[in-house]
Amino acid sequence: MIVSAYCPSHISGYFRRISGQDRSATGSTGAGIVIDPGIAVTVSPATRTTISIRQNLGRGRIRQVSDRSPPLESALQRIGTNARVITECTLPVGAGFGLSAAALMATLTAVNRCADLGLDPHEIAKIAHETEVEHRTGLGDVAACQGGGRVVRTGAGIDGEIHRYQDISGPICAVSFGPIPTPSVIGSAAQMTRVDAAYPATVPATVEEFFQASRLFAQKSGLVTPEVMRVLEACAAEGIPCGMTMLGNGVFACGERAGSVLRPFGHVFQCRMATEGPRITGVNP
Repeated sequence: MIVSAYCPSHISGYFRRISGQDRSATGSTGAGIVIDPGIAVTVSPATRTTISIRQNLGRGRIRQVSDRSPPLESALQRIGTNARVITECTLPVGAGFGLSAAALMATLTAVNRCADLGLDPHEIAKIAHETEVEHRTGLGDVAACQGGGRVVRTGAGIDGEIHRYQDISGPICAVSFGPIPTPSVIGSAAQMTRVDAAYPATVPATVEEFFQASRLFAQKSGLVTPEVMRVLEACAAEGIPCGMTMLGNGVFACGERAGSVLRPFGHVFQCRMATEGPRITGVNP
């Protein structure tokens, strides 16, 4: 059996680490947008696990990103299953789009069906979240990617309080200048102290408030880079809602004119708000 699955990705505008008694209670609060495109995964049975991580560059061009993924390997080992896993994305890996969480969610969803494990969506999300925390590849992306929408997480973990708003209909555009290694940030006590101090005092009620909070957080947290600052300033000058992709060296912006404002700074990734979470997309017996 060959099973295909898909999970949207997630852009965090701001976040705060929450340390719990165990991995399931550890995570983050914050806000972001669940977006398409995400991660498409194809899974088939195997005697040993093999993983291929690919980026679709368009026009028939596929770039092999890696043939290893410690988080995916760890998750499959935890559920006692081997598989041949091929993941494909169009967004850049490690650039603040929550692709590690999306890959875990899509892969576990597909393997669950392929191996007939009987896991429910909550169990899949729990394994994915705890794997992210263990490998320091994310804190709140799995919780967000359980569904779609603009997401405000006021509780940590997959069972924390999550508010979802389907209030962004226009394009969401992004530029990326490369990765910011997530483990080096969330594993640094000094950096997390600065992040805590930058965390918004109030919960954003509207799209406009979300972008305002995200931009201020980027500036106050010490995470903003010179490249990102130039783009944020260009967007502000044109009245384009924007924020920094957390954790990535890039900017996301919203609205019909967002793409034209971002274009001078690099390749523009065209996205939209996702309306649902992970799902099976194909089964070939």
